[in-house]
Amino acid sequence: MTADPLTADWSPEQTAAIQRLRDWAIGFAELNQHLAAWMGLPGSDAQALSHIVWAAEEDKPLSPADLARQIGMTSGATTVLLNRLETAGHIRRSREHTDRRRVTLWPEPGAREQARQFVAAAGTEIAEVLRTTDADELRRVTAFVKRLSAAAAAGNRRLQQRAGGR
Repeated sequence: MTADPLTADWSPEQTAAIQRLRDWAIGFAELNQHLAAWMGLPGSDAQALSHIVWAAEEDKPLSPADLARQIGMTSGATTVLLNRLETAGHIRRSREHTDRRRVTLWPEPGAREQARQFVAAAGTEIAEVLRTTDADELRRVTAFVKRLSAAAAAGNRRLQQRAGGR
């Protein structure tokens, strides 16, 4: 049986870790609000564009369905949002797969450059932390966050299945 997260006796280190991750999530969300202002976009559009840019940077472009899941919007609302971003010249939809029904989302070069400029302006302190953290610590943090991300994904899948079974 797993521990009840609301009543379990967590160690100070466990509590501190989850609180600092929460702080990072809040700080990252606030940076997204600044990105929206920087690019003159509504917050939801900037959030979506951010997801599209980061996925493209990893060469793992998102589908509209992936994006909808990540930003918590219905497929219809996501389509409207993507239409706005495409009309404004920030993204393009592509069908480069053999299955021509499969659409991937890519940032346009101008939007990618604006995002790069924003990260350069807003990410100075984050870059400094990354540059001054030794490789072993970065590998440990990366492994830890990867395990947490996998656990969150498993929980999300379980909840999705539960919601679908109602």
